[in-house]
Amino acid sequence: MEQGGDASERKRSTAAHFGAHADAYLDSDVHRSGTDLDQLASWCASSRRALDVATGAGHTAGALVEAGVDRVVATDAAPDMVRTATTAFPAVEGVVCDAEALPFGADAFDAVACRIAAHHFPDPVAFVEAVARVLEPGGTFAFEDNVAPADDALDDFLNTVERLRDPTHVRSHRVDDWVEWLEGAGFTVETARVVDKTLAYDEWVANVETPPARRERLEAAFADPPAGAVEAFDVQTADGDVESFANQKVLLRATR
Repeated sequence: MEQGGDASERKRSTAAHFGAHADAYLDSDVHRSGTDLDQLASWCASSRRALDVATGAGHTAGALVEAGVDRVVATDAAPDMVRTATTAFPAVEGVVCDAEALPFGADAFDAVACRIAAHHFPDPVAFVEAVARVLEPGGTFAFEDNVAPADDALDDFLNTVERLRDPTHVRSHRVDDWVEWLEGAGFTVETARVVDKTLAYDEWVANVETPPARRERLEAAFADPPAGAVEAFDVQTADGDVESFANQKVLLRATR
């Protein structure tokens, strides 16, 4: 976990990067729909006051409104992302803030969601503790993020290609790490289900406008993967080019 100035600089860089790509994330098939999004929304459907942390273009916040949540607040470190979210989903309130230092009072919400974002957080333990503080007793935390396999070589391969594609990627952690951190913050983990999600390679790269030099290194990594990676990530190729691959995501429901 990063600390001090390095973490602060990474957060500023990440916010600027995502702000510049807000429109692409709004249109992204991976982010705007899916059974995973429906699952997170359904876990929060009975809540009255929900917080969506690191909302991106606002898809999860919008899904919470659609599920019937009375009040939904969406936060992101990138002002352009917050503007995009509140424009696309007018019923959503927007706040610019750090996911690891949420500016809300204790027990302010009865549900918190965070979808496909925490791999960008320098200090995931601080994030979990911030969520625990703002979530009232008995409240629901609906969480999804990319996770790494238990095998060290496959873990290293996944995180390497993620950083080559997008240098704001910090780390995809393992499921056991998330369970440990949540339980340490006083949560009871009700569900932790791992699912595969297939990504169209060209869209995955285009979403963050990976520059040519990094794209070449990314292609080289996929061309020479460690043993078991093709099967583990269901890498599909045609004429030597990667067409798609699957990464794993954890869908996790916890109660404070």
